[in-house]
Amino acid sequence: MPKISLGKKKWNKAPQATKQRTSNYAAETRLIYGQPFTPVWDYSHHVVPPLSSSATFRLDSTKRGAKGFVEFAHTAEDFQVHSKAPIYIYDRLGEPNKEILEENLAIAEQGECAATFTTGMAAISALCGVLLGSGSEIVAHHVLYGCTYSLFTNWLPRYKIKVTWVDFNDAKALERAISPHTKLLYFETPVNPTMEIIDIQKIVAVARKHNAQRSKAHRMYTAVDNTFATPFCQRPLELGVDFVVESLTKGICGFGTDMGGVIIGPRWSYDQIVLYRKDFGGVLPAKSAWPILVYGLPSLAVRFRQQIETAQKVAEFLEKDKRIQFVRYPGLDSFEQRTLAKKQMQNYDGEFSPGTILYFVPKGKTPDERHRKAEKMVNFIATKSYTITLAVSLGNIRTLIEHPASMTHSSITAEEQLRRGIDPGGIRLSIGLEKAEDIIHDLKKALEKIL
Repeated sequence: MPKISLGKKKWNKAPQATKQRTSNYAAETRLIYGQPFTPVWDYSHHVVPPLSSSATFRLDSTKRGAKGFVEFAHTAEDFQVHSKAPIYIYDRLGEPNKEILEENLAIAEQGECAATFTTGMAAISALCGVLLGSGSEIVAHHVLYGCTYSLFTNWLPRYKIKVTWVDFNDAKALERAISPHTKLLYFETPVNPTMEIIDIQKIVAVARKHNAQRSKAHRMYTAVDNTFATPFCQRPLELGVDFVVESLTKGICGFGTDMGGVIIGPRWSYDQIVLYRKDFGGVLPAKSAWPILVYGLPSLAVRFRQQIETAQKVAEFLEKDKRIQFVRYPGLDSFEQRTLAKKQMQNYDGEFSPGTILYFVPKGKTPDERHRKAEKMVNFIATKSYTITLAVSLGNIRTLIEHPASMTHSSITAEEQLRRGIDPGGIRLSIGLEKAEDIIHDLKKALEKIL
């Protein structure tokens, strides 16, 4: 095969003049425009990026095809290529819509690069596949989204990857859990569904302390699932985390129409992650990337400002009702970790942004009683409410309610849920764009009829 000339890798980088121009504008504005210059696709005469609908791409010569394969997802860290724009070959390798979306997601999270996937779980699986190997270990916070818990308990052990569960807010327990084989500290904040907050900077400090005694090959990484907060409310990379994963299906898409996931992290990881994506699949379709790029991400700020305002009103209403045992929402004065939440949950203007998710429990003397009341209330809302929909997912423009114990976290046994702090009567409420008064009206009806 003829030798292919290699040089500096230039795409995914805007010219210096462009960087200087964009630095003068607010981050919320950049969610709409992204990079004003991108070699991924020249659409300078389009107000909206066109929808790419080709699964495969025409090549002018075998030499160009060979060059495209050489450039794609190389594994050598010092390997660089000189293309002014990527050579597209096949959708699974790369495609304009999702690569423009990736550029914009990296901007949103203040990261160096982003790689998209079909779902959030595909992104989490890919991150584990790239960072871990047989014999390595994960230390994870003891409460995680049910499907992540299932991945860590049912599947990773088959590859001889050990998972140790610990309370990340217990510094001594976390230190005891870390071994020489620990390669990843993994957590969510706020935690799904309990709304517990994890101190990101403390976890980063623990990793740095251990890495000071380790070689580069044995480095321990940190990763945060930022789905509940979205980059509008929180940017863990700014606080020192190595990787962020998110379900694009939720707040970033916002309209409940398309699934997706993303990993955002350091530039060196990009090629390894997209190589894994190419080999294992899980590629985000262009027809899903396009609406998230055009509708979802650009509207994130305006949607979340309104939804947070409504969530505060709904949380305050529920907290005052004597039939509710407790409400957890970072915006409430009664929230136990409010100081920490205010420190790390901030929008692009530095304003406290406590998110759009509430967790509350009906009053009951026993776990079984609370469980029965929660199911009864949710079932009533499912058939009688106009503004609240019984459905999994979150971050939607419609208010969604669900019962984690029997739904999203059902892969965890009832006994284990209790041990990990998930109340059997817990109800998760994701606030949408409806008027706060209308949501409260429907909640009142449910409380009057059921509790």
